[in-house]
Amino acid sequence: MNKTLENSLKALKLSWIQNNVDDEVAIAVRKNRSHHELIERLIDGELATRNARAAERRLRLAKLPQRTSLTNFDFNWPKQINADQVRHLFTLQFMKNNANVVFIGNVGLGKTFLAQALAVHACEKHVNTRFATATTVINELADARQIGTFTKTLKRSLQPSLLIIDELGYLPVDKLGAELLFQILAGRYEKASTVITTNRIYKEWNKTFANDNAMTAAVLDRVVHHCETIIIEGESYRLKNCTKYQ
Repeated sequence: MNKTLENSLKALKLSWIQNNVDDEVAIAVRKNRSHHELIERLIDGELATRNARAAERRLRLAKLPQRTSLTNFDFNWPKQINADQVRHLFTLQFMKNNANVVFIGNVGLGKTFLAQALAVHACEKHVNTRFATATTVINELADARQIGTFTKTLKRSLQPSLLIIDELGYLPVDKLGAELLFQILAGRYEKASTVITTNRIYKEWNKTFANDNAMTAAVLDRVVHHCETIIIEGESYRLKNCTKYQ
C-alpha cells in the first residue's frame, strides 16, 4: 500500500481496511475475485469492526455486572418457565411497541441472568441499554435531589431504549423511593421498554411501593398495560449442588 492511500484511509478512519487491504488484494488476486467482490469484502470488514466497537461501547455504558448469554441458560432447571416465550423476547419484537417485560420468581432461578443476557443481545443489536438495581436507581435520584441534578439524573433512566431494573422488591422502599421509581416508570410508559426482575407477584407490589395502594395501582397500570410477564418457579439453581439442601 502506498503512502498516499495509507494516509487517506487513516484520515477517513477506515482502520480495518488500512490494516487489511494488502492481504485482501493478495487473496483477491489468488482467488481471481472481481473488483466489486474485493470492495465488498473491504467494506464488510470495516463495517463489522465498527459494529463490534459500537456494541462494546454500548455494553460498557449499560453497566452490566456480568455479560451472559441465553445459550448458557439451563431451561431444564426451573419447574416452570415458558422457554418459547423467553426465546421470543430475544427477537426484541416487544420493543417495537415500547412494551415491558417482567420476570417474576424467587431467588436463584435466573431472572437476573436472563435480564443480563437480554441486555447483551440488545447492545449487540444497536440498542442503547442501561442495567441497574432498583436500589441503585432510587439512591441515584435521591442523591440528585440533594445536590440539584435531579433532572439530569432522571434522564439517565428515561433516555435508554431499554432500561433494566433488577431486584425490584428485594429491599424495602420508603415513600420517597416509591415515588422516584414511579417517575421513571411513568416517564417511560409507551415511550421505551423497561425490563423488571422481581420476587413479588403483582398483587404483592403494594409492599414494594410503600404500601401505597393508589401509587401501586398507577404503577401496575403503566407496567402491565403492554407487558410480557415471565413466571419462573422452582428451587434455587445456586443451591442445587449444595449437600446441605439435599
